[in-house]
Amino acid sequence: MTDTGVAGILLAAGSGSRLGRPKAHVEFGGRTLAERGVALLRDGGADPVLIVSGAAPVRLDGARTVHNPDWATGMGSSLAVALRALSQPGAGAGAAVIALADQPLVGPGSVRRLISAYRDGASVAVAAYGGKRRNPVLLAREHWPAVLERAAGDAGARPFLRAHPDLVTVVECGDTGSPDDIDTAEDLERLRAARAAGG
Repeated sequence: MTDTGVAGILLAAGSGSRLGRPKAHVEFGGRTLAERGVALLRDGGADPVLIVSGAAPVRLDGARTVHNPDWATGMGSSLAVALRALSQPGAGAGAAVIALADQPLVGPGSVRRLISAYRDGASVAVAAYGGKRRNPVLLAREHWPAVLERAAGDAGARPFLRAHPDLVTVVECGDTGSPDDIDTAEDLERLRAARAAGG
């Protein structure tokens, strides 16, 4: 494999229909969710970092934005846009770590562990919390075409992962953060309270 760098992909295209506003612009702990997601990936060792925008524009220092015109169809199309961008000649990434903008309590330690697993030979690595598989997910470049074939709707990489369980290296990250999602205003307040309490 000639490309050994690990890129970061932040999926931040959704409109936040249940939240009532695009999640990328929601403030959490003094930063927007998009800013936190970029920091998560960069602090974890991913470079370059791509943000997939959609419902709202997102431009941040230290990251490249790629727009998904089909964002309303779900996460699958956003993942496809990012992987195609990274597949261009000269992109120089041997793998990509995919994170979601609406999981602000995920820690950079999870990204570091996935990249370490890749360096140790894993071609697919999934962060787990207390044994439950969640995000982020690392995919080596060799699998991107197969992921693209199955990425549709809100599934993202899940159909590929389910079709190839033998490829998956599960990496426990329960001590690095929490994968709780922000889908509603109640979720946002709960996670803000948990962060304030040091949870």
